[in-house]
Formats: sequence, structure tokens, C-alpha cells
Amino acid sequence: MSGYMTMRLVKRVGPAGTVYANDIQPQMLQFLQQRIDRAKIGNVVLVQSAVDDPRLPEAALDLELLVDVYHEFSRPQAMLRHLRDALKPTGRLVLVEYRKEDPAIPIKFEHKMSVKEARMEVEAEGLKLSDVNEELPRQHILIFTKP
Repeated sequence: MSGYMTMRLVKRVGPAGTVYANDIQPQMLQFLQQRIDRAKIGNVVLVQSAVDDPRLPEAALDLELLVDVYHEFSRPQAMLRHLRDALKPTGRLVLVEYRKEDPAIPIKFEHKMSVKEARMEVEAEGLKLSDVNEELPRQHILIFTKP
């Protein structure tokens, strides 16, 4: 369901915070707008991204959370540059991706990422892998920060 994480993040940031919900598909943003309207939430900013630019404000975000989406980017390096630029100096980019290292995970191979792959691509754009959390049963939680 579209907006699953958005609706939870709104509760975490509280009324004084802002959540940017980003998608390349306008239909998904329209669906999320309906959910936001029904819930009478006022602190979500919907942003339609391009294939190479998430169109987020520069140096404004504390956290960027990408759940099972990074591997889908057709222009990952361009997206990463923009994502890096949208982070505050202490901000974090968090990728949640299915573990390519585990062949037993019943997800298509092309929908998985290894820690090594993610690290190579993300660190090439100036972020540093600061933590790998393996608590989820099938996914890595990879946390990148500015050096």
C-alpha cells in the first residue's frame, strides 16, 4: 500500500516536523494524497521525482529512507548525488534492500542488493557506510552518512 512508511514517519516527526513523500509515479502520489486528506495530515510534502533527480530541497533532510527501491533506479549515480545534496550535514541515507548474499530469500535476483554493491555505488557519491543492521529476516538496513 502506498504511503505505509509515510504515515508512520508523520507520527515520528510530530506536527512540527515535515515528511517528504517521493515517487516517480504520479498515480502513487495521488493515492497518497487521498490518504493524507482522509487522515487530515498537514505536514507531508508530496514530490514527484525524475529518473535522475528526487527533486528534494538542498541540505534540508535529516533522514532519507528508501525501502526496497534503490535497486530499481535507472540512473543511480545521478540520484545519489541529489540525495546526498538534500541531506543536512548530519543527515542519514538509509537503504533497506533484500540480501543478495542469501540465495534462500525468495525474491528475484535482480531485486536484491549486496552490501558490497550498495557500498561501492553510494560511497562513490561521497557518502560513507556507517552501519549495517541485519536484524530484519530478509533485508539489510544500510545506513550512510556524510563524512
